[in-house]
Amino acid sequence: MLTPSTRKCMLTISLILLLAAYSTGCSRQSGRYYDHYDGETVNLIYYTIGEPDKDLKLVNDKINEIMARKIGVTITYIKIGWQEYEERLNTLISAGSPFDIAFAPNYAATAMRGAWLKLDDYLASLGKDLYDTIDPTFWQGAQMNDGGIYGVPTNKELAVRDHWMYPASIVQKYDIDITKYNTLESLEPLLRMIQQNEPAYLPMELDRDSHNFFALYGYEYVMNHKIPLMVKSLDPNAEVVNIFETKEARQVLDTLRRYYKEGFINKDAALREPGGLKRGEKVFWKSSGGGPLSETTWSKDRGYKVVSNPVTPSVVTTEAVRGGIMAVNANTKHPIESIQFLNLLNTDPEIRNLFNYGIEGVHYKLNEQGQAVPIPGRDSRGNPIPDAPASYAGVQYTQGNWFILRTMGGDSPEPLDKWDQFREYNAETVKSTVLGFTPDLSKLAVQIENIEGVWRKYYSSLMTGTVDVDSILPKFNEELKQAGIEEVGMNVQKQLDARHTNT
Repeated sequence: MLTPSTRKCMLTISLILLLAAYSTGCSRQSGRYYDHYDGETVNLIYYTIGEPDKDLKLVNDKINEIMARKIGVTITYIKIGWQEYEERLNTLISAGSPFDIAFAPNYAATAMRGAWLKLDDYLASLGKDLYDTIDPTFWQGAQMNDGGIYGVPTNKELAVRDHWMYPASIVQKYDIDITKYNTLESLEPLLRMIQQNEPAYLPMELDRDSHNFFALYGYEYVMNHKIPLMVKSLDPNAEVVNIFETKEARQVLDTLRRYYKEGFINKDAALREPGGLKRGEKVFWKSSGGGPLSETTWSKDRGYKVVSNPVTPSVVTTEAVRGGIMAVNANTKHPIESIQFLNLLNTDPEIRNLFNYGIEGVHYKLNEQGQAVPIPGRDSRGNPIPDAPASYAGVQYTQGNWFILRTMGGDSPEPLDKWDQFREYNAETVKSTVLGFTPDLSKLAVQIENIEGVWRKYYSSLMTGTVDVDSILPKFNEELKQAGIEEVGMNVQKQLDARHTNT
C-alpha cells in the first residue's frame, strides 16, 4: 500500500513528465511566439467581467482561429455584467459548475476556499515565459499563506493611486491648480464655486461603493472594504484598527455630510451603482484609481478631456496587485491547456491586442505610428455612428500583460513611450509593509458574514454623507462589535504580528 508521501511524490513525477510531453507538442519560435500546432484542439470555458459586447462572438471566433493554429486551444468567452459577476462566480464555484478559467475579483477568499489550481509547478515549467514576463512584485502579492500562487496577476501599474479628476475646460476657465487640492476639506471652495457659477455641472459624484478616502491618511484594508479593518501601509508595526473608530474616519464622514447637505454631492449617491459616468455627463469632481496617463482613458470614456491629480502615495498594496487576477479552476479537466492559454495571452502581442481592442479593420485601425484607433460603432446599414458605444471592448485590467499592448491613437493619442513611462513609474513605487498578507479567517466565517451584513446596512449612507453621522456612526460601530469585529481584528493582529516576527 502506498503511503501519502509516496503518492505525492509519484503525482509530482507524473506532472513533470506530463508537462514535458505537452511542452514539446508544438514547435516554438524565438522566445515567446508560437508556430503551427498539429493536434487535437481543446476548448476552455472562460468567464470574465464586463457587459457582453455586441461583437463578442465575432471576436471569440477570431481568437479561436488564431489560438487553434498556435497552441491547439480554443475558448468559450463569456462576459458577465459588472453588477452580477461576483455573485455568479461564487455560484459557479459553490455548485461545482464546469469552467476552466475566470477573472477572480475576490482572489484570496476564493483561493482559501480551494477554488483555484495551485500554479507553482506549472509556472516553473510550461508557464515559465509567463512567469518571467510579469514583474516579481506581482507574484509576491499573489502568494497565499502556504507560499503558493493560485492566480496570474495582470502585469500593469504596481501602485494604483487615487486620482481626482476634473473637466479640463473648467480647470482652464478658472485657472485652477489642481495639485493644490489633496484633502477632502480643501475641495470646499472649489465645489462651492462650481455650484454657484457652473449649475450645469454636478460638483461631486459619489456612488454606493464610495471611495477609499482613508487611503489619504495612509491606510489600506487588510482584507476588503466590506470588512473595515485597516492598517497603515508603511508602518512596520502596523496596528489593525476598525477604521470607523478612528479620528480620521470621523473627519471624512463629517466632511462628506457637510458636502451632502450643501448640495455638492448627488442626492442618489447611496443608491447609485458603481462604475463610470455616462458619456458626456457633466461632473466636476470624481475619484478613480489609476496609474500614469489614466486621463487619456477617462477622457475617452467621458467624451471630453479631463485632467487628474494623484492624491495618494505610490505604495504597492495587496489590493492593487491582486486587482486583475485570472485563475484556473481547481477542478478543471484541462490544466495544461489553461496554462498554455494564459502563457499566450501574456506573451503574444497578436492575441493580447485582439482581446483588448477586437479585430483590426473591424473594431480599430492602425495609424502611421502603429497605434490602435477605435472605429466608431455602425448602424444597421453599416454607417459609422459618432460617439456610439464600441461593439467590442476588452476590460484591460482583467486580461493579461499590458506591456505588449499597442498604445491608443485618435483625437487624444497616448504617447508612444507610454509603457516606458509605466516601467519608470513602477520602479519608483514603495512596497507596503503588509504586501501579500492574507489572514486566515476560516474559523471566523460566521463573524465575517455578520460583519458584512452590518457593513451593507450602513456603509453606503455614511460614506456618501446621506445620513447624520452623530446618530448613525455609533450604531454602526456598536453593531460591528456585536457582529464580532473585535474578535476578527485581534485574530488578524495576531497573524500579522507572527508574520512580522518571521520576516
